[in-house]
Amino acid sequence: MKEELYVVLWQFAKSFGWAIVAAISFAFAMGLAIKVFDVLSRGIDEWEEIKKGNWGVAIIISSMIISVGLVLYKVI
Repeated sequence: MKEELYVVLWQFAKSFGWAIVAAISFAFAMGLAIKVFDVLSRGIDEWEEIKKGNWGVAIIISSMIISVGLVLYKVI
């Protein structure tokens, strides 16, 4: 009985560890994707436009975040 408990706890620890690795990888990749998008669109300050209430820029940024998230979900 004790051995089964250790096996279950070990599997839980491994799953939790991989979840942490996936979260860190996702955060890093999402930050990198946003930075690359900022560099590619030099003439526009997206975050200032969003603060001004520009819905077009907000939709573009959010669709970029969602699409990168979907790709990362399949990879990770």
